[in-house]
Order: sequence, then C-alpha cells, then structure tokens
Amino acid sequence: MPSSRLRPARHHLQPLAAAALALVGIAAQAQTQPATGAADTADGLKLDAVVVTGSSSAKSKMRSSVAISTIESEGVTAVTAASATDVLRAVPGIRAEASGGESNANVAVRGIPVSAGGARYIQFQEDGLPVLQFGDIAFATPDTWMRADAGFDRLEVVRGGSASVLATGAPGGIINFITKTGEEEGGSLQLTKGLGYDQTRLDYGYGGRLAPKTRFFIGGFYRVGDGGRKGADGTENGGQIRGNVTFELAGKDFVRFSFKHLDDHTPTFMPTPVRYVNGSIQEIPGLDPRRTAFYNAGWPLDSTLTNTNGRALSNIRDGLAAKGDAFGAELSLDAGGGFRLQDKFSWSKNSGRFIGVFPGDDVAAAPTGTTIATGPDAGQAYTGNKFTAVVFNTRIDDAGLMANDLKFSRDFVLGAGNRVSAVAGLYTSVQKLDLTWNFNQYSLSAEQSGARVLNVPGVTNGAPGFGGCCSNFQDSKYTTTAPYLVLNLDAGAFSGDIGLRRDRNKASGNYFQSNAGVAYDLTQPNLIDYDFGRTSYSLGGNYQLSKDLSVFARYSDGAAYNADRITFFNNPNLVNGKSSTIPVNKVKQTEAGVKLRGSGYSLFATLFHASTDEINVDVTTTPIVAKANRYRSNGLELEGSARFGVVSLLGGLTYTDAKQADGRAPKRQAKFVYQLTPTLNFSDELTAGVGIVGTTKSQDDGPAGPLTITLPAYTVVNAFVSYALTPKATLSLAANNLFNEIAYTESNDGRGAARAYTGRTVKASLRYSF
Repeated sequence: MPSSRLRPARHHLQPLAAAALALVGIAAQAQTQPATGAADTADGLKLDAVVVTGSSSAKSKMRSSVAISTIESEGVTAVTAASATDVLRAVPGIRAEASGGESNANVAVRGIPVSAGGARYIQFQEDGLPVLQFGDIAFATPDTWMRADAGFDRLEVVRGGSASVLATGAPGGIINFITKTGEEEGGSLQLTKGLGYDQTRLDYGYGGRLAPKTRFFIGGFYRVGDGGRKGADGTENGGQIRGNVTFELAGKDFVRFSFKHLDDHTPTFMPTPVRYVNGSIQEIPGLDPRRTAFYNAGWPLDSTLTNTNGRALSNIRDGLAAKGDAFGAELSLDAGGGFRLQDKFSWSKNSGRFIGVFPGDDVAAAPTGTTIATGPDAGQAYTGNKFTAVVFNTRIDDAGLMANDLKFSRDFVLGAGNRVSAVAGLYTSVQKLDLTWNFNQYSLSAEQSGARVLNVPGVTNGAPGFGGCCSNFQDSKYTTTAPYLVLNLDAGAFSGDIGLRRDRNKASGNYFQSNAGVAYDLTQPNLIDYDFGRTSYSLGGNYQLSKDLSVFARYSDGAAYNADRITFFNNPNLVNGKSSTIPVNKVKQTEAGVKLRGSGYSLFATLFHASTDEINVDVTTTPIVAKANRYRSNGLELEGSARFGVVSLLGGLTYTDAKQADGRAPKRQAKFVYQLTPTLNFSDELTAGVGIVGTTKSQDDGPAGPLTITLPAYTVVNAFVSYALTPKATLSLAANNLFNEIAYTESNDGRGAARAYTGRTVKASLRYSF
C-alpha cells in the first residue's frame, strides 16, 4: 500500500547511514596518504575558500558542516550560462529548469518537488538578503528581477543544512549572488554579438579606491535581440546598472551602501504545441520546440480588465517586462565588550508584466471560413493548421520587498584553544504583492516563425480564455518577524553548530476573482487576514581528519510558506482568518558527507535523505480540510575537480531516488543529473572547453493523467574558446546547445504542449580590461 512506503523513515535512513559509514571508512584510509603542497594549487573546489552564505560565522568549506558550492564570475564563461538561473545547472543537487528564457525558471533541490512553478523551497538572494520573500509567486519568480552581469563576483549555493535557520522559508537551500565591491582595482568592457541570431550586448564594470579607506564598484549591461528564436524578433531590450561604495573603518569595521536599477524586456518561452503518442512526445512538423516563439504573429493590442473594472491595452510583444529599483546598506561594527554588530538592509520596488503565449488546445485543421485577421493579408482565406493561443497577461504593480537582518555575535573562550561563538539575530521583512491576472484567447496559425492571428468562425479573438477562469487581482502584504539563535563550537579539529529560528508571519490585504472575466464586484472583496509560522532548527558537525580531509553530518527541520498560491481558486475562508489550518510545507533533511583533496584533485560527496510534507487544501468540505502530500527522497551528490597537465575538470553527479505518496517518482524528477566541464589551458593566451549538462528520463503529467508522459533523457553540450589578443583584450566564442539537442523540461496535462531548451546559439565576445 502507498502508506507502507512512507511510514518507516528509519528504513530509508539505514542505507543512508551505511553509505555514510562507508564514506567515513574511505576517508580514514585516505587520511593515511601523505598530503602534498600541490593540493593547494590544484584544489578546483577551493575548499579553503571562506563562505558567508548559510553560515552564522565565516568558515572555509573544509570546516563547514554544510554542502556548499561556489562559482566565481570566471566560471560563468565555462558553463556559457545564458541567464542568472542558467548558471545553476552547473551546481550538483540543483535541478534548474531554465528553459523559459531569461527568467521564470523552476528550481528544485534534492528531490524536493516542483509542485508549483518557481522555487518554493529555495531562497534567491543578492548579497545575503532575499530578492523576494516567496520563491513561487505565480508569474513573479525571484529570477525575474535578477541578472548576471559584470558586477557579478561569485555564486554561493547552500543545499539543505543551515538554510532552515538562517533564512525564512528556505528549507531546501539558499542561492546567493554576491556582487563585486571594488576590492580589486580596474574594470572591463565587453561587447557580445550573436552569430546567426539577433543579439547585441554590452557589459561594463569598474571598481577601485576613491580614497585610502573608501572603495566602490559600478557596473551593468544593456542588450537587444530575440533570445535565440526568430519568432521573438526585437523582444529583448533593456539592461541594468548597479553599484556600491564601502567605507572601511577601524579594524574589520565597515559600512556599505548599494543601489540597483533594472529595466529589461525579454521573451518568455512557453511550451510549444506537440503531440503525445503512447506517452511519448512527438514534434509537429513546422513547430520546432527549440525555435518556436509566437511574438511576431501580428498581434492586436491585448485588451484586459483592470482592478478598477476599466480596460487597458498592452503589447503582447513586450514579453516579460521587469523593472526594479533597489537600495541597500550593510554594516559590521565592533560593539564593545567583545560583541560584534552586523546588519544588512535592503529595500526594493519591483514591478513589471508577464506576457506569454500558451497553447490552449491541440493543433487541428482550421475550419472552413477561417481567414487571416491582421496584417497586409487580412481577410484572405487560411487553410492550414491552427490552435487556440491563450495569452497569459499578468501585470505586477508591486512585488517590492523591504528586508533587514540584524545580528549580534560574541566569542567565548573555553580554554585549550576551544571557543564558542554565539549569534543572536532578528530578521524582519515586508513583502508587497499587488498583481492582476488576465488570460485572453486568440486563434493562431500553427507556424514556427511568422504565425498569424486568425478569424475562426464562432470564435472571438481577445475573449477571456479557459472559460473566463483567470481574471483575478490581489493587493496584499506579508510581514515576517524571525528571531534566531546559533551556537558554534570550535574545538580543535571539530567544529559544530546548533541553531533555532522562530518565524512569525502576518498576511493582510484583499483579493478579487471574476470567473466570467468581465467585471469584478468591487463591493465584495475577499479578505486576506491570517497569521502563520513555525519553529525551525538545525544541528551539524564537521571533523577535520587532516589538512586535506574532513567529514560532516547534519540534521535540519524547516518549512516553506505560501502567498498567492492559497488565495485564488480557494475557499475565501482559508485566508480570511476563519480557518484554523494555514498550509505550511515542512521539510526534514539528514545529510552526511566527506571533503577530500589530494595531488591534483578535490572531491565533495554528500549523502542525503529529505522528507517533504506539503499541505494542500480540500475546499469542497465544511469546515475546510487540509490534506497532506508526502515526498521522500534519498540520494548522493558528488562534486569534484581534477587537473592533468593542461586539462582541468570540474564535474558533478546527483543521484536521487524520490517517491511521492503512491510510490512513484515526483513529476520531472530524474534518477541522475550530471555536469562536466573539461577545460584545456593550451597557453596563457588560449583556453577552450565544453560544459556538459544532462539528465536521465523522467515522467510528467499529460491529458491521460499524472505522470503519463515521458520526458526523454538528454545531454546538452555547450562549448567555448577564448584567446588573449593582448594582455588586456580577449576574444571569445561560445556556443549553447552545440549539437542542437531537443531537451524537454516539461509537458502539460491539458493539451499537447511541451517546453524545451532553445536550440544551438553561437555568440562572439570581445572583452577589454583596464
């Protein structure tokens, strides 16, 4: 029975414990091997690098009891990442479905499910504070307001571990994009041009000293193009500028101020019409999922319902519009008496619009009497294939976040070189969420490039799609107060920590839903007024057996919370204060691992067990009944590096055995996900390499029911070569999806539609450093 698969969690832990003991045994044997000085220079994983993400005190990877990966800005070249989220595909344990374009990616970790879009269990951060408080807001995921540019210094990714205690709503992990602060004098200017597709991009950045105790950095980008798909001509248009200034005070004290301005338009690549045959995906001739986009279809202006019952016109070709203004401040001060005061503050005003073209039904022959609706051929008969295109048109008036993380810390010396570091913190935030949904439908010719809007007899273009289900708006605020305490022990070769966090959250506001898609009853708001929260904890330890070998283990218990996912389409009593149960998604994780390096190699191996209890609500009963969905996963993360002469290797492999309540793997969860980046350093001037990302097959939902469609295994190969023309000028060539692989990341349960990564794109860059 399904329940028998879920009850005995200790049985799942038995193989995990056995494997952990085996790793320790291997580690103990490795300890007897003599350490060499070459390990320091050949440690591609940089195990001695100090990390700040998911840690209450700065520690090196070798001494930390968490699974953490880092990618520096230079590493982005090797993985040829096309977006900020695309960088994550190189991180073991992370499943990043970055096939939607610049943003709107689905991100998961360690078999914890992608049950909704976005990243429900992971927190996206910039410089240690969240971009949004919730990772799965519909049509407003955190990566919408994130860009990797010349200001990007490094990426730190914590999987599981202490994330439950050091971030609100992030039991799966923390993804922290850290910006440059002018520690290195100099700058760069880089021009990138698409070859065979339309893209021109300029990246710029410069930092250094303004005075002996004052440093700064400023940088950003601007680009235009089509995102690699001809049907999206001209939809890329915009850029970003950001900067900071740091005032260095006495000792380690400093104060830093930062800003960011983003104004960008990019295409959103939605699923492409396909056919399902016996559970497999088949392309429809003329509709290549790697190339199809419908932004150039001669669209009329889309007329949508506003939150005041007016009408507004928008250009469908605007795609995903993201605007953001942010200000930040950070300080670290000696507070006297051995105490240190640290504070991080950020304020952002995020807005924009999500416009994507989604297949509303299956492709079929156009009926007699169909004509072309727009353009110079308007009125002419059309006899080809057609489908209903539903335009997801969501206006995001305000997704701004104000966040502050204040903490006091002090070291207590125990004697014999041992010490305890105590950290007490208070995190507070206010997340605004003001958005309006509209879904209108249009008849469209089934053509990859140059699709046309059609007049189909009996069908009205611009009418509400899906029966008028989805004209909604919400004006709300989510307030978080979270005190936390962490104790760190350093006792010789052993370092350990235990942490506790109490999240208290308050939701307020109102929402409206118009099932007819015609008008709202503004006299009858649905109230949002409820409290929710939970206590999370984590404890772990790391033992350094030698300079080049350590083992660690950790247990954590955390939770992720819901925002708009429990307002629309649910019983209003769920969120108006009348329900005694507010959905909270709980995650418990056990992990154990080893960090090892030797002459020319380094290895990070982590065994994990994750238990996820999601709460979904049955709104057909009175009173409201909350039902649990349970997921269990066991797995192994491997991250390694090696160097052989001119060849250096970085790679990762994640094995995940995940099951949901019925014993089947969750949707889109493959057994194996792997990354490999071999780089050849021919000389100081010439470097070449490839970035390989792949997955075994998985299952997704289809019209016949859950998990009835097979997403085939794929291997995507990216490649790059760079040559230093002079000590300051470098020419590089990069190819994404070099072999034009069809790599499906999702199917759809209501019609034949599937999303895939964009096909081969090649770009050339000229970088000048000064």
